[in-house]
Amino acid sequence: MIESSFPRICAGACLALTLFVQSALSAELRLSAPGAPEALTEKLRAASLTLNAGDGEDEEPVTPQDLLAAARADYSRMVSVLYGAGYFGGQVSIRVDGREAADIPPLERLTRIGTVAIEVRPGARFAFSRARIRPLATGTTLPEGFAVGQPAEAGVISDATQAGITAWRAAGHAKAELRDQKIIANHERNTLRADVRLRPGPRLTFGDLIVQETDSVRPDRIREIAGLPEGEVFSPDEMKTAANRLRRTGTFRSVSLQEAETANPDGTLDIVAEVVDEKPRRIGFGAELSSLEGLTLSGFWLHRNLLGGAERLRIEGEVGGIGGDTGGMDYSLSARYERPATFTPDTTLYLGAAIREEDEPDYRERSGEIGGGFAHVFSDELEGQAGVLYRYSEVDDDFGSRTLDHLMLPAKLTWDTRDDPLDATDGFFVDVEATPFAGLAGSAAGGRLFIDSRAYLGFGADDRFVLAGRVQLGSVMGAEAVEVPPSMLFYSGGAGTVRGQSYQSLSIELPDGRSIGGRSFLAFSGELRAPVRDKISVVAFYDTGYVGKDSWGTESGDWHSGAGLGLRYDTGIGPIRLDVATPVDGDDSSDVEIYIGIGQAF
Repeated sequence: MIESSFPRICAGACLALTLFVQSALSAELRLSAPGAPEALTEKLRAASLTLNAGDGEDEEPVTPQDLLAAARADYSRMVSVLYGAGYFGGQVSIRVDGREAADIPPLERLTRIGTVAIEVRPGARFAFSRARIRPLATGTTLPEGFAVGQPAEAGVISDATQAGITAWRAAGHAKAELRDQKIIANHERNTLRADVRLRPGPRLTFGDLIVQETDSVRPDRIREIAGLPEGEVFSPDEMKTAANRLRRTGTFRSVSLQEAETANPDGTLDIVAEVVDEKPRRIGFGAELSSLEGLTLSGFWLHRNLLGGAERLRIEGEVGGIGGDTGGMDYSLSARYERPATFTPDTTLYLGAAIREEDEPDYRERSGEIGGGFAHVFSDELEGQAGVLYRYSEVDDDFGSRTLDHLMLPAKLTWDTRDDPLDATDGFFVDVEATPFAGLAGSAAGGRLFIDSRAYLGFGADDRFVLAGRVQLGSVMGAEAVEVPPSMLFYSGGAGTVRGQSYQSLSIELPDGRSIGGRSFLAFSGELRAPVRDKISVVAFYDTGYVGKDSWGTESGDWHSGAGLGLRYDTGIGPIRLDVATPVDGDDSSDVEIYIGIGQAF
């Protein structure tokens, strides 16, 4: 039982917190909690409206009436904290200039308040003498604290009740709810008896997906994309998955799936979908600068709902090598169309085309490609795609001029558990690309494999420091180096491989003096990221790369390395990156390279 006044004089050790609120008045505010643990005292202080009066930067000056109202409200707030921590026999006294706040009429005119003293005696902490919830679904896991002999915290009872309801809902009982509860405190024994009864309700199946008014996406397409399994047993996880499918299209600003208030007579439960469309069009730009590679500018135009079924069309272009020393300028223009929920809710049809010109130190390639395929989401962390692609290339290099025609079957699998793709501090990323190809018009057949893997480990207080590592592995099999487009071969050096080394400075040097890309590639990168201020962090990194002549690096090949320091500024949507690097070994004679971009290096 909680007493609303405490007339006796406090004895024993007390923890006192004193704050001053300056306005038209100057009041001394105190909290004492004799015998309370420090953690409980901090919770009491944080919950008090009186002690926190005037803390808001934009609040109006505190008046005596404000303080009185806060003091009267603090009785229930202090009691709630005590109950939450398992103290059901505590006493709360709040005195305003010596008068109990509960006894002061709320409309009494006060011109000044000198002191508000809050005194809380928690008393003994209660323990569960009974902790029972019934009925429970098979496999229900209740909180460990909800057991006989454990501290009788009110929050534990609430958590246990919610766990019971959640388990019933996971078993298909969508309308499971609390039926009644009996909570009895024994103040002589300092125990609490908790007896909770649930009402599971009937086991339901999914009914119709009812689409509320939408501006542009057709309701039938919303149902196809959501993929809610009509006729199957109700599952909260299926509802969450359906909502995520709709969000994944990028077409909607917000998505909400809610259960109908009542089930249908046939045991089905309708689901109501409310969506708000994003603006249909979007334009974006990007830039990256390197002291040797020069400036790279990119931009895109995106339509999120091309045909009224959440289809996406993205057109993007890029110009690289502006003002650089890596050959000439590079150009690319591409378009990609995507239609979600093709064949299955998690399968997307894509069609694409691109034209490119790459003027690199060892070659010049003009190419065009067109193709399509399917992308499939297996889970929140795993997705893949496979398709067919025709590619035509015109090549000029040390081996002369030639044209290449290939029919390719590109496949890709991505496993991503990173907490933030732009600035990861935990998890890993693995991307595997396999591209078998058949030569047309006399071109050779073979295959290309490329693996990019990254891992992140946070450590220190609140994981403030991050170790990041990256391994890249590549191989071209079946065809000779001159029989595939140079852009499918491997070079090392530059921002994406070994910082500090010149762009594509490592390749295969042939005995006759000519050079060409390698058929095998291996690279390692490591970073230590450390914060120095709220938005600023520094990075130390080391990169090394290998390019080999044959498919698996067993023949001639070379290594080179680079190291440096970097600076990151957190913009809230991703860091701005500045890296300064220098060669550690290799034949590169450059001294320092500078790289500027958006997002971490990997």
